[in-house]
Amino acid sequence: MNVSVKKSMPVGTITAPASKSYTHRAVFIASLGKNECELSHALLSADTLSTMNACKMFGANIEEKTDPETNEKRIVVKGFGGKPKTPEKPIDVGNSGTTLRLMTALAAVADGEVVLTGDESIQKRSNAPLLKTLNEAGADVISVNGNGCAPLLVKGKIKPGNYVIDGGMSSQFISALLLSCPLLETDSKISIYNDLKSKPYVDITIEIAEKAGVDINEYLKWEKIFEKDGTESEKHVLIYSIPGNQTYDLGDYTIPGDFSSASYLLTAAALIPGADITMTGLFPSAQGDSAIVEILEKAGADISWDKENGVIHVSNKTGKRLKGINWDAGKTPDLVPTLAVLGAFSDGETRITNAEHVRFKETDRLKAMTEELTKVGAVIEETDYGLFISGEKSKNKMKGAPVCGHHDHRIVMSLFIAGMVIGGVTVDTAESVQISYPGFFEDMKKVGAVFEN
Repeated sequence: MNVSVKKSMPVGTITAPASKSYTHRAVFIASLGKNECELSHALLSADTLSTMNACKMFGANIEEKTDPETNEKRIVVKGFGGKPKTPEKPIDVGNSGTTLRLMTALAAVADGEVVLTGDESIQKRSNAPLLKTLNEAGADVISVNGNGCAPLLVKGKIKPGNYVIDGGMSSQFISALLLSCPLLETDSKISIYNDLKSKPYVDITIEIAEKAGVDINEYLKWEKIFEKDGTESEKHVLIYSIPGNQTYDLGDYTIPGDFSSASYLLTAAALIPGADITMTGLFPSAQGDSAIVEILEKAGADISWDKENGVIHVSNKTGKRLKGINWDAGKTPDLVPTLAVLGAFSDGETRITNAEHVRFKETDRLKAMTEELTKVGAVIEETDYGLFISGEKSKNKMKGAPVCGHHDHRIVMSLFIAGMVIGGVTVDTAESVQISYPGFFEDMKKVGAVFEN
């Protein structure tokens, strides 16, 4: 689907959609328990539906309900009590990397053989660090095509013990291990070498697991490291200690609003003269992308956050341009496309660093944003680890043009915001917003965005 966006001035109030990250984990953790629980304000998107369907295949009973008074979506889960059954057919995770990683580790706890696959994008995303760790732990996990990507065949069970994994590619590998290890008979330990990227997502995993009564202990330890040249050094190693034979019991749980999804409209309101946007349902949580408030503040936006009531207000009544900033994206990879657009329309220079893990998402987002923003006149440079954007040099060059969404929901939504600023931007593969924000176009229309599809 193509969407053609005209210059637009957003004004109004929108309730933030539910967090995709929290919904994934809450559904999975509820499925690991045995008692029925109700998940309120849950996100029903393509990705979270993939997790729900996969959990059903492992034995969970999951139903969707709608509150007749509020029209709010709820999910009722009756789990399989930590004893997953073997799915009778391959699990298709669609486009969801989170689903694939969580279910791969769970499959290494189940009996029998489990096959996991997904769409074309998933079959290009590497899972090598997770497969290596699971195999070292006693399972037999095979990438059918021998490239570390799905389809995956999981046979044999992992054993409790000391696991070592590289944290530099994806935090989803760590979350998958953290949630499956409590089901093992005895204690386990996971040591993370290299900096753990996207750590807030692991924090979300631990937060919900602890809410379900599961203990996961985090600490740092100095350990000796032998470099390739034979030299010896010491570095901090992040370690998670997980007692075995634990039981999950999440109980009723309310999913918080999603800051990743909120970032698009908040950024549009900060950039566009005359815009005035209020977003509700955004309470403090472990989400790293709540940093969008700090980012917009640093860029000079008129923004306020009432944390007690979960309300963020952004306006640009004076029509001022924002200023470029430097941002370390190690903890906030999903904000990178939004920040690239922010930098293209801000004065000065914007540097996004520590973002090499953004290359391993639905698409290589550093490359994609460089290609697409260049088409609309931005002066942007892709580096090995991030992006350098000269808003100053881009200032008089920005113009509408057809751009590619790369079948990536975050690329599509960020380019849509660029279209609201300059007009004349047509984005293809726009249907991909269903992955994380099914109501995106409806919400944009509510606040005055002008577009055709």
